[in-house]
Amino acid sequence: MAAVPASPKDPLQPLRLGTDNTPWWAHAIKWGLLGLILLAGAYVIQRVISNGSWLGVVITAFIVMCVLAVYSTRRAVPMKYLLPGLILLVTLQIWPIVYTVSTAFTNYGQGHTLSKEDATARTIADSVQEIPGSERYKMSVAVKEGGDPTTAELFMLLVKPDGTLHVGSKDGLTDLAKDGVEVGGTGKITKAPGYTVLNAKQGNARSKDLDALTVPVGKQGGLKAVGLSQAFEGAPTITYDAKADTLTQVKDGKTTVYVPKNAYWSPKDGGQALPTGWKENVGFKNFSNLLTNETIRAGFLKIFLWNVAFAAISVLSTFFLGMLLALLFNDDKLKGKGIYRSILILPYAIPGFVTALVWASMFNQDFGLVNSLTHLHIDWLGNAWAAKAAILITNLWLGFPYMFLVCTGALQSIPSDVKEAAKIDGANAFRTLRSIIMPLLLVAVGPLLIASFAFNFNNFSLIYLLTQGGPFNASDTSIGSTDLLITYAFRLAFSGASPNIGLASAVCIFIFMIVAAMSYSGFRRTASLEEIN
Repeated sequence: MAAVPASPKDPLQPLRLGTDNTPWWAHAIKWGLLGLILLAGAYVIQRVISNGSWLGVVITAFIVMCVLAVYSTRRAVPMKYLLPGLILLVTLQIWPIVYTVSTAFTNYGQGHTLSKEDATARTIADSVQEIPGSERYKMSVAVKEGGDPTTAELFMLLVKPDGTLHVGSKDGLTDLAKDGVEVGGTGKITKAPGYTVLNAKQGNARSKDLDALTVPVGKQGGLKAVGLSQAFEGAPTITYDAKADTLTQVKDGKTTVYVPKNAYWSPKDGGQALPTGWKENVGFKNFSNLLTNETIRAGFLKIFLWNVAFAAISVLSTFFLGMLLALLFNDDKLKGKGIYRSILILPYAIPGFVTALVWASMFNQDFGLVNSLTHLHIDWLGNAWAAKAAILITNLWLGFPYMFLVCTGALQSIPSDVKEAAKIDGANAFRTLRSIIMPLLLVAVGPLLIASFAFNFNNFSLIYLLTQGGPFNASDTSIGSTDLLITYAFRLAFSGASPNIGLASAVCIFIFMIVAAMSYSGFRRTASLEEIN
């Protein structure tokens, strides 16, 4: 009797039997990576706890737990692929939106970055004056090792009269181990592990920051610098009454009572407020300022109209130029189309910021290439209308290659028999373009035009690199002739005498609503083009 041949091995047999054929080294790598993630999470949680952010602790612990729960088992296979994207979506998209919206309802900005408790403590610490007869410390100014001497947080390296070593910062006074510390002949610390001691030139450059630094000592005392070599221990001249929520300053025999007003400590009887304010909720004040403040409203409306015109003209001009060139180079009779197309997309291959800087130099009134070739003497970047024209020309150069590529691909996807049928019916070239090619082209290009409009509506880099929003009116330097809403928001948040991040966040919310409304309307209209197919 003939032997029965063995059946071929079923490739799904291991899965059906629940066995695991994964090699040992893959398991080792997986658990090793999970261990690293756990250690990294523990490190981040430790740093966040030291900064007092319990919300950060909860968020970090939740993310680490999700990673361990998903990747430590063989279940939830789809989530293994979705989890990284979800984490990035929340951290890079949803969280910034939530934070921007919450900031728009506050007065966050210059002088209003601290909580009321921290601002009060800072005010009391800044009022410290030297206690008569107290001994002075030898002091060196330093930053953390590897920190930038011009911007990093300052520290006081102190030698007390009894020879003990300490480090002073805005958070308080801590002991400094003697190992590795070098003390010079003047009694000052010249070298300390983990710190970089500033020289006299660097210290003088940071004199304002050093004057503002007060090292808390005890419940009410503090250390202040005297020059670059000494520090004194003093007592505050301001006390806080938590029950009455007032500050009382006794100085030069004069008593002044301060009360909270507009997020500042202001004298109860009137006068100049103390410099350190705090962050607080202001409701819809930022939004009402944009809509009711005459100066802001007029500037906001002017910027909005130019913003819409800039985005619309940029989209239309780049689309029509790109489409015309695509139609020209889509002719089968044209030789060397590949070379011509490669040359036309060169502006798209060069980084946009480089192109913007090059065009800015070309539009220079005295030495620019544009005026030299045309024998004109136009102040392209100094005149309001000329600056707008310069921006539109530059953006046309930057944007038409993209539209050329998109239109070329869309034209090549149009069936040739449709155009041949139109030709047989007696349609001329213009009628074929208007009634056949354009509708079919807009089916593919329409959504991209809306996306291009949204991009140009927030085209920060072009405006900032070319004109920085200028030219500016001498009477109001906060609003430029070529400002977009996004550059205006940037200037409110980070420039000027008193940056107002809360107001800038409100502008960003307006930008979002405007773009969302226009995009929604545009997509509704482009949906009707689908009937062409």
